[in-house]
Amino acid sequence: MARQELARFLRDRRERLRPQDLGLPDDPHRRTPGLRREEVAELAHMSVDYYVRLEQARGPRPSPRILDGLARALRLAPAERSHLFRLAGTSAPPGVRAERRVRPQVAQLLRRLPDTGAIVTDAAYDVVAWNPLAQALLGDDLGRHSNLARRRFLGQGHAYESSSAEEFGHVVVARLRRAADRYPHDAALAGLLGELRAGSEEFRQIWEERPVHAPGHRTKTVEHPVAGPLRLNCDVLLAPEDDQEVVLITADPGSPSARTLRGLAGAAAL
Repeated sequence: MARQELARFLRDRRERLRPQDLGLPDDPHRRTPGLRREEVAELAHMSVDYYVRLEQARGPRPSPRILDGLARALRLAPAERSHLFRLAGTSAPPGVRAERRVRPQVAQLLRRLPDTGAIVTDAAYDVVAWNPLAQALLGDDLGRHSNLARRRFLGQGHAYESSSAEEFGHVVVARLRRAADRYPHDAALAGLLGELRAGSEEFRQIWEERPVHAPGHRTKTVEHPVAGPLRLNCDVLLAPEDDQEVVLITADPGSPSARTLRGLAGAAAL
C-alpha cells in the first residue's frame, strides 16, 4: 500500500471538486478548496476519523467497499478508480456496466473530420456516436440498428459485402469476451450475448475459439450499394477511460475510393 501517494491522490481529488457539483450548498464563506473532509466521508459512508487518517497517510489499508465508496464520492473516472485501488494495494473489482455515453470532446472530434468516416463504439460494440459520412457508409438505419455485433451475426441493419467480414467476426467476439470479463453485472451486455448465442451458430463457434485481437489498422474492400466497391482503411484510436474505441474510415489519398468518399461526404453534408 502506497500510503503517501494515496494520501496525496485523495487530497488532490477532494480539492478539485466543487460543492455544487454534488448538490451541496455553496457556502460563500467556505475556506476549504473543494470539499471538506467531513463531506467526502459522509458521501463515501465512512467515518470522518478514518478518512482523515487516510489523507494523513496513517490509516490501515482500506477495504474494496471503502475504496468503491471513495471513488463514487470523489466522482472518479474509471482510470482514476483503478489507480485508487492500485495505490491501496488491491485490484479494482469489475465495473458495473460498459460506458455508453460518449464524451462531448470526442463527439466534437467526429464533426471536425468531414472527409473521414468516424464512429465511436462502446465495449459492447454499440455505435454511440457517428458523423454523417460514417452514416452514408454504414447505412441510414445506423441509428436504429447501432450494434455492430448484431449487424454482423444476426443480420440486423444494412450488412454490405466486405472482404474483412470473417476477420471482423473474430474481432467482435474477442472484444465482447473482454467486455464480459470486465462487466459481469451489465444486464444489457448479458442480454446481447444471449441473443448472439441463440441466433448465430457462427458466433457460438468463434466464442469457443477464444480469439484474441488488438485494435489497430486494417484495410478492407466494401461493396457499397450506391458508391460501388470501396477500398477503405480502418484505424482505431482508444478512449481507455471509457473503454471505447474511435474508428476512423479513410481511403488512400488520390485513389478512386478517396474521390468517392469526398462525393459521399458532400452529399451527406447537404
